[in-house]
Amino acid sequence: MKKLSRRQFLKICAASGAAAGLSQLWIPALAEAFGEAAKANLPVVWIQGSACGGCSTSFINSVHPELREILSEVLDLTFHPNLGQTAAPMDTGRNHRGKFILVIEGAIPKANKGAFNIIGEDSSGNDIPLIDVVSNLGEMAGTVVAVGTCASYGGVSAVEPNVSYSVGVENLIDPGKVINIPGCPPHPDWIVGTLGHIMLYGKPDLDDFGRPKMFYGGLIHNNCPLRQYFENSIFATKAGEKGCMLMMGCKGPIAFGDCPTRQWNGSSSWCVSGNAPCIGCTDPKFPELTMPFYQKMPEISIPGISSTADNIGKVLGVATTAGVAIHFTGSLISGRLGRKNKSKEGD
Repeated sequence: MKKLSRRQFLKICAASGAAAGLSQLWIPALAEAFGEAAKANLPVVWIQGSACGGCSTSFINSVHPELREILSEVLDLTFHPNLGQTAAPMDTGRNHRGKFILVIEGAIPKANKGAFNIIGEDSSGNDIPLIDVVSNLGEMAGTVVAVGTCASYGGVSAVEPNVSYSVGVENLIDPGKVINIPGCPPHPDWIVGTLGHIMLYGKPDLDDFGRPKMFYGGLIHNNCPLRQYFENSIFATKAGEKGCMLMMGCKGPIAFGDCPTRQWNGSSSWCVSGNAPCIGCTDPKFPELTMPFYQKMPEISIPGISSTADNIGKVLGVATTAGVAIHFTGSLISGRLGRKNKSKEGD
């Protein structure tokens, strides 16, 4: 079979939002490509930090390919605390220095020299803090993938007062090594697709917040099925009403991701189709920026216009203007806020 090109791979990843799109292509194309990539000897070590375990749960619920295919045909997952892979992480790091992929789920607490997250003991009975393991493995890894918003930017774990001084991975590891896959949790396709791209073609193209553009390249608002309601200033104010959910707290105008087209649960649903507003979980400032989740956003400013959610639909006007203005608003808000500031040192 002809080698799968990067362009073809990206098209397959994009097509997985369509029902059975990826499954039809999985066996003849991706399986062979991943089989070849596996020969490159890129083992994966998955470490869990301060998190709820939701990112692993999302990964386990991958549909195309299924988990059994991922573990047998796609990834050489040598360590995961929940999936039975138990090879010593540090041994993998030493034996595959500069080659292996380190996946980190959850934020990293820095307070009291990492005492808020102890993951084991050494041969002398001394505590092993997560921060030490992440720092050491991160230095040895070829690529580091931060899975979930907590690992990417601190997320829920870093909400003020943040007494544990929890931070995202790139606060401990060279950001040039880190790929962020935010989401609370991230879609399994985002995780598997990113790991697949690393194995086949190296690091994917990233945006200013370290997110793969192939999954986070556009605002959720731009592809929302309720977009026509927004453009016609029809807003729902309670669950069950027809209309754009901006008044109900939807953060789609500032959140980046392909949720509307990819959807979840085997491409069958996502937050908005489940009659709930987007809570902006892929944003670098989630959840502080996007709380309260179910209240309309505060004032939104764009060049020459200062508008509240009460009249944003009317102010932005026609569809073309609305599309450009909202896209710019999302970029402006994200760019102005930037990545989470590095948390205070806890030592």
